[in-house]
Formats: sequence, C-alpha cells, structure tokens
Amino acid sequence: MSGVLVVVEHRSGDGSLTRVSREALAAGQVLAKQLGSECFAAVLGENTAALAGALSGQRLAKVYAVDHPLLQQYTADAYTSGLEQIVARLAPEYVVFPHTYQVRDFAPALATRFGEVLISDVIAIRDGPVFVRQLFQGKLNADYTHTGGGPCFVSIQAGAFRADAVEAAESPAGIEALAVTLDPQQIRTRPSAPFRESAHTVDLAAAPVIVSVGRGIREQENLALVQALADALGAELAASRPICDAGWLPMERQVGSSGQTVSPKLYLAIGISGAIQHLVGMKGSKSVIAINKDENAPIFEVADYGVAADLFEIVPALTQAVLAAKT
Repeated sequence: MSGVLVVVEHRSGDGSLTRVSREALAAGQVLAKQLGSECFAAVLGENTAALAGALSGQRLAKVYAVDHPLLQQYTADAYTSGLEQIVARLAPEYVVFPHTYQVRDFAPALATRFGEVLISDVIAIRDGPVFVRQLFQGKLNADYTHTGGGPCFVSIQAGAFRADAVEAAESPAGIEALAVTLDPQQIRTRPSAPFRESAHTVDLAAAPVIVSVGRGIREQENLALVQALADALGAELAASRPICDAGWLPMERQVGSSGQTVSPKLYLAIGISGAIQHLVGMKGSKSVIAINKDENAPIFEVADYGVAADLFEIVPALTQAVLAAKT
C-alpha cells in the first residue's frame, strides 16, 4: 500500500478513541502530505466495527479493522504479533503511533522484528521527512531521518499535534476487515485490568482555558489573586513544578515534563519564567499569554502575547476587566 499507517488506541471501557490517538492521526495526515502519499488507520481489538466507522469520517484512504478475541485485552505479545502480520501484509512506508505507555511496551519489539528502531516521542515533523525529538528534558532538539530498508516506526508525543487539527473526510473512508492468526500459546502474560489513575479533581488535558502560576507569586497566600482570575475566566488553575513541590497546589495541577501535558485554547502563564521542563508540558497551547516582570524571561519566546510587568498590578486589573466585560 505504501503511505502512512496510523495505529490508534481506544479505551477498552467505552471503545472511544483516545485524545493522543487523534493527535497521532493529525501527525499522520501531515506526514502523508509531505510525502505526497495517503494516510491509513488501523484499530486493533474485538468488535471494532463501531470505532472503525467513526474513524472513517476522517480524511483517510482506508480504515483497517483488526478483530481477534486475543486482542480484546491488551498484551504486548498479541499486539506485536498481530501488527507484525498487518505491517508485513500492507507494507506501509511509515507506521505512526501515539506515544503512550502501551506503545512504549510493544512498539520497540515490533520495530525490531523488521530490523528497524522506533523513533519515539516525536514533537515535530519537518520536510524530508525529518523527525524532531527532545533530549535532556527538552534542553536540546535532535533531528532524525529514516535510512533503513524497512518501514519507519514513529511515536508522537502527547500535545505535539492538535487533536482538533485532524482533517474530516469529504466522503467516508472505506473500511476493510483484516484477519490475523494468533495462538494463545504465544501470549506469555495474562491480561490484567486496565491501569486507572487515582481519581483527580481536575483533568487539565481537557481544559479549554488554563491559568498557570509560577514562583513569581512569592507566597502561598497570594495564590488567591490568580485563583480569582481563573474563576473570572471560567478556567482551571495550574502551576509550574516549584509551586506543587512546595505543596501550595496538588501535584495533579502541575504542568510540565514531570506533570501533565496540556493543549488548551488559551494558556495564561503568570509569574512563570519558562524553564524548558515547563514548556514541554504546554507547548501544544493554541494561544499563550505571559505575565512576568523579567522582560528576558524565556516564557516570552513562546508567548503570543506578553506583558513585562509586575503580576501583582496586572492580574487584579485583568480580573476586574474580565468581570466588567461579563456585566
């Protein structure tokens, strides 16, 4: 078939496509355009017809539904063997995955079976194609190109591409069922219940507007100033790592390489200098507004709008302006 094959993930509970899979689809479409080829999608599981039908509404050349009872619950052995058969049969030039724990578990082994390596955690795709990865927690960017003779395997970092950038189809893509041969004796691990994080009071990844605060707030008591702005905007309150490490806000509100990766429509960075570890977590934001009294703060390099001023003067005035606009 040549072209680009995107392998999507879905939630086993309700069968819905994950956000990072939609981001991988967006990346796959970008890559296919650069190559002047077509983008395809594959979904693995049992009874995947409904999800394949939903995928057919995206701009794809075809959707492949791979059904097998041993794919109903994820195991590395079943996914590696099943996808090995699919990739060998379809012969895509590029295979794209979302960079998830599940993909990290099986994709390197899959690539190895074709004598290739996985180019993981890609943050951008440039003409060539050139795949960009970050090293040393984002301190350096490295460019990678594929020189092997087999398919190129790539995983896309969460937030690197926007899920809402996936192009819709003018007419539904065709759906083809693909059978794979799997033997229960191949499965060396017993599937367990899907991993579930502890209950969170907030899902920053789903928030359309985020007000994030950093060390410039000085004292925990001053957080009320930023909370008032978040309330006025109907936004979620987030923070850089020092704020959460100090216990001023719970860790679930941390944005960054060791926290959540977010991609809101609007991200307000207040008193945040812009350390690379924080930028890694919010680089997918559609619009960024930064308020920092240090005009040389790195945050201004990624901000769409910047205010080099004292946050203790700007934030209350901004809050009042937002409230006045609502009346």
